[in-house]
Amino acid sequence: MDALIAAAARALATGDALGALKRVALRDDPPALALRGIAMAQLGEHVRARELLRLAARRFGSHEELARARCVVAEAEVALAMRDLAGSPRSLGAAAAMLEARADRANAAQARLIAARRLLLLGRLDEAAAALAGLDTQGLPAALEALAALAAAELALRSLHTGAAGAALTRAGEAAQRARVPALLAEVAQARSLLDRPAARQLRSGAEQPLRLDEVATLLASGALVVDACRRGLRAGAQWRSLARRPVLFALAQALAQAWPADVARPVLIASAFGFRQPDETHRARLRVEIGRLRAVLAGLADIEASERGFALQPRDGREVVVLAPPIDGQQGALLALLCDGAPWSTSALALALGASQRTVQRALAELEDAGRVRSIGQGRAQRWLSPPLAGFTTILLLPAALPPA
Repeated sequence: MDALIAAAARALATGDALGALKRVALRDDPPALALRGIAMAQLGEHVRARELLRLAARRFGSHEELARARCVVAEAEVALAMRDLAGSPRSLGAAAAMLEARADRANAAQARLIAARRLLLLGRLDEAAAALAGLDTQGLPAALEALAALAAAELALRSLHTGAAGAALTRAGEAAQRARVPALLAEVAQARSLLDRPAARQLRSGAEQPLRLDEVATLLASGALVVDACRRGLRAGAQWRSLARRPVLFALAQALAQAWPADVARPVLIASAFGFRQPDETHRARLRVEIGRLRAVLAGLADIEASERGFALQPRDGREVVVLAPPIDGQQGALLALLCDGAPWSTSALALALGASQRTVQRALAELEDAGRVRSIGQGRAQRWLSPPLAGFTTILLLPAALPPA
């Protein structure tokens, strides 16, 4: 390695992208192209960064597998920053295996960490936990240790393990201090602030109360019958019954829970579940059918008693009934929660993360754009979507993920 390449690499390690470019900007040999790509990524020029990294990987000869594997890892990190989640993780896994075989522990760990962060964005928490569990950062650079601790903290937050999240953030803060990278310090401070912001609203007996993440975890563990409007399901202690794909049943459950212990009139239930303001006999018959289906879902947790004017929820074992409402109302909460991370998302990546079709996501984005809540940049395949940060609360509970069993 020549002196300029070594100096540029040291500059990049400390986050000095301009300092690195000063040394290699006029060179087009493969090592210089790779460093230029990393520098452009640090400056936010992701499209150019990917071009340079791909060019560098092609120009490294067949006998330079280690260098090519490092380029693959760097390009995967840029793709993650661009929220390009559609690519196959096989090439990244192969690069990680190559780096481990050649004793390049730092870059191998970086590859594993990128794979885990991609799984977190997709809401596949179990797979992300398995990936992070096999990651050993002992003896690696402090910046990498901080990133691994941040990923562990995010996993714990998404799983509502606030104690583990706090411990991981402490480790991340200590490692970021040792690394002395301002961007890392800011990221740790931002993640730590999530613990202190409201994450949801508790609706109980007509009263509304904001809850932090630790208070949400306490509520879910309390044994109360919680109608969770953030994850669209019902929880009572260790029992979780998802209604994410049964919106009519969830609307009925939420209406009954918000009125508990009082009953709810039939016209109100019909309006909540079906949207009809002037119900007729067919709507009442349909309501009876849907209430029967909801009784089956609630079996063992609560009963639904018919009253003279409608229906009332009767929880078993003396449980209280609570509605856990998201911090923002509306059907597009998960979409806004993904977009407000500050990164530009493509429609395909949003569809992949939400488990929805691209057409469904496009319709939702069009509605949000008309309302002035999101904006797009670029056109065609290069089009990306952005949203301003949602200040004052955290959207952790709105991110796509299944609640883990208690």
